[in-house]
Amino acid sequence: MLRNPPFHTAHKTAGEPTRRSYDRPEYIKGPCDHVYRQAAVGLATCPKKGTGYLEQIAPVLVLSTGRCGSTMVSKVLNAHPDVLSLSEFFISLGMKALVRKRLSGKALWRICCRHSPGLKAMLAGNRDRIVYPFDTPRARYSPQDIPSILCVALPHLTPDYERLFEELGPVVRGRPRAALPDQYLFLFEWLCKRLGRRVWVERSGGSLLFGRRLMGLFPEARVVHIHRDGRDTALSMSKHPAFKAGPALMRRLQRMGVDPYGGDPIPNINPFTLLRFRFVNMQKMMREGAALEAYGHLWSRMILSSREYLSSLPPDQFLALRYEDVLQNPREKLRELMAFIDPSLVDDAWLDSAARIPHPNPSKFSSLDAEAQRRLTEACAPGLEALGYKA
Repeated sequence: MLRNPPFHTAHKTAGEPTRRSYDRPEYIKGPCDHVYRQAAVGLATCPKKGTGYLEQIAPVLVLSTGRCGSTMVSKVLNAHPDVLSLSEFFISLGMKALVRKRLSGKALWRICCRHSPGLKAMLAGNRDRIVYPFDTPRARYSPQDIPSILCVALPHLTPDYERLFEELGPVVRGRPRAALPDQYLFLFEWLCKRLGRRVWVERSGGSLLFGRRLMGLFPEARVVHIHRDGRDTALSMSKHPAFKAGPALMRRLQRMGVDPYGGDPIPNINPFTLLRFRFVNMQKMMREGAALEAYGHLWSRMILSSREYLSSLPPDQFLALRYEDVLQNPREKLRELMAFIDPSLVDDAWLDSAARIPHPNPSKFSSLDAEAQRRLTEACAPGLEALGYKA
């Protein structure tokens, strides 16, 4: 059972349409009362999916190093009519999205709209991770002024992302001051009700770097760890603009006194650190990249550091999903994934469609010369052993 189940059916007289209201009094009182009432009316008109209620299915966090098939997971989940697949939500917002203990709805909405240093660098360079269609006639935003939440998260959910953004803004801004996890639970659950979904799943590439933090914010969440052979992951990182800065960025954070590998960098971040981070030249780091084995070390450190906090989860709250297994047996592994989220969500029609999304992706490791293979394998060895891959 999720904490603070968000909705209940309000009392109504005969002939009056059913409306939903927020169950805590502060959610329907105060100067923003009209915003919440409008939202409640809108939510009541959403089609109801299935027979269960949102609070009966625990949320899900998909954690990964990035470049290991996690985007594929978002796509297959997005094909399910009952799943709210939140793609790149937290990584798009940056570390500021996880720093505050309490904040107002207005403050949360500013975070949802402002660009983090990493997002600025992606928008200024290669934008292949950005879903928003800048080059189409209907585009209302440019890379310079697009709200962060519109870069990937909302366009991934619906083709009517502009309208969804306009509806979501006043609802979030009108929220009273509350604990950070409660604000996100409200936002995600509102999206579920608005789009007629039963469970939300957040997936951000590279989220193992702040996975411990996410698990602390959402302790009831089930956790999926999607992983891939570190050698192919490192090769992919070395060629991808958003990850090319990884090794240099980790070193810079360590010089600032931040442990980037512990799964929760927030305790070491203070206002001065955030100010210094604003002047980090992410675009330069992306252009310069690093030696291939540096990405192997990065991957291995992320895997080993995450083992400590992932191992604390009980078996029914954790699923390890190997990318190579999904490619080899997509229907079987996707059924396993959905049954882990909730057995009631297993659907043959969805499986027929979703099983066609994973496509063959042969290993590129064998294309390296013998010396490059040796160095990369040596860099990845600790992580490979931890995950059961052959070195």
